[in-house]
Amino acid sequence: MKKLRNLFMIISLLLITLLVACKKDDQAAEVSTDEAENDNVTESGMPIVNEPITLNFFTNKSNQNYNNDWQSLYIWEEYEDLTNIKIEWEQVHNESLEEKRNLALASGDLPDAFYASNIPPLDLLRYGEQGVLIPLNELIEEHAPNIRKIFEEQPEVKDAITFPDGNIYSLPVIEHPDFISMSLGASPLFHRKWVEKLGVPETTDEFYEYLKAIQDQSDDVPFGTLGMDHLVSWLEGSFGVANRGIDFIDLDPETEALRFYPITEGYKEMLQYINKLYEEELIEQNIFTIEHPDYLVNNDEEIYGSTYYWPSDEWYDKYEPGIALEGPHGDQQFPSVGHTISVLGQFSITKDNDNPVETIRWVDYFYSDEGNKLFYLGIEGETFEERSDGTLRYMDHIIDVDELTENEAISKHFAWIGTNGPGARKMDYYHGSESSKAAIEAAEKMEPYFIDPEEKWPVFLFTEEESKELDALKSDIEKYVEEMRDQFISGNKSFSEWDDFVKTINNMGLDRYMEIQEQAYKRYIEN
Repeated sequence: MKKLRNLFMIISLLLITLLVACKKDDQAAEVSTDEAENDNVTESGMPIVNEPITLNFFTNKSNQNYNNDWQSLYIWEEYEDLTNIKIEWEQVHNESLEEKRNLALASGDLPDAFYASNIPPLDLLRYGEQGVLIPLNELIEEHAPNIRKIFEEQPEVKDAITFPDGNIYSLPVIEHPDFISMSLGASPLFHRKWVEKLGVPETTDEFYEYLKAIQDQSDDVPFGTLGMDHLVSWLEGSFGVANRGIDFIDLDPETEALRFYPITEGYKEMLQYINKLYEEELIEQNIFTIEHPDYLVNNDEEIYGSTYYWPSDEWYDKYEPGIALEGPHGDQQFPSVGHTISVLGQFSITKDNDNPVETIRWVDYFYSDEGNKLFYLGIEGETFEERSDGTLRYMDHIIDVDELTENEAISKHFAWIGTNGPGARKMDYYHGSESSKAAIEAAEKMEPYFIDPEEKWPVFLFTEEESKELDALKSDIEKYVEEMRDQFISGNKSFSEWDDFVKTINNMGLDRYMEIQEQAYKRYIEN
């Protein structure tokens, strides 16, 4: 029996030795594979890898994009040749984007990266903390020189995308500081036939007189736009509220404390002013319900004496851009100007990605001038050319296609139409309406009234616990504010009920709402 036990011991030792040897061989193979993959990555520049690799990206497919297959899109074929990286695109239509994105994140059936997928901040944090989305901090520091350069030149960008746990889980769309027409977006416009008679209003009193004159002298609608939000966003700065450029909260100019401005006297005065315009029928009476096609038809028929919309060269002969109006107490600011961070959750790398270095370098290129030019214009002599005035313009075969609009024609070659692709947008290369002559002129007129970039707030980032509590409060408080805003403006609610309105908001948990906002604000200031 003793000999038998010894035999078992010898056999067991042999088996253990064999298993350890096999494990070492496997580990050596893994290291060898990793080294081979690292050897495949170039030190810098293009191509990114020596031997081709394939990555799988999940992305939004906009209804504005005419090309149904990104696999054969000109821009991605060119970039594949440049990088040696092929992208297999999983394109998801707008209507089902949220559902399928959430399913992929929750189920573990993950792509290598989410591209232009509009992941909300709370989901970025939740799935980042769970390890589904990987932190990008070290990858950026070691392998993304273009993003790193932006961080150095614009520290507010890094602050705005860093979550409370210190991690960056997604890359944004960044607007270049000089691209002021993109920051402006929609703006006030005054019909030139009335400007010749009345001039462009510069104060809220002059705006009232402008509208009144049109009403007295014609059948035109003095002011019409696509919803009440536009008019409110223009006038808030004339009544001293929204002074940090985000909805519902700003800084009290007297105390420098955070405040919920929809319950301030300034906001109330603004609503009273708009109510006066509405009750005197100086504003289109169906402004609360008008649909976009109907608004465009009205504009084509030139029934508006003034409006608020995105300036374009097609409208340039009709409308002259306006400015922020000086209000009754001397306030004259335009709060509704975009932050440098245009869209946050536009590029995230997942835990299943075996090539994170290659992936971060792939996207980093679009934060450079060269990458920006390629993404929006392509290659000089193939898709665009430089004109005698120094501007860059698509060649005719790109934009002149029978039976297609210009945007539809462009989208047959490029991915940016209707898609917020991660990168740094510059006016020199961007071909959308924001780079039109009309948009640039409108932005130049409004720029003196922009919020100082150092005072402009991004959307605050919250912890998961804060987000859960705040979301419940926001859904009640902010919805109630918007509903009551329209009730006061339309006259369905009397301003004698204002105190009850304020009391109701306080009873909805405004103190806790503001405490959470204060916590996020302090983190932002500390950064």
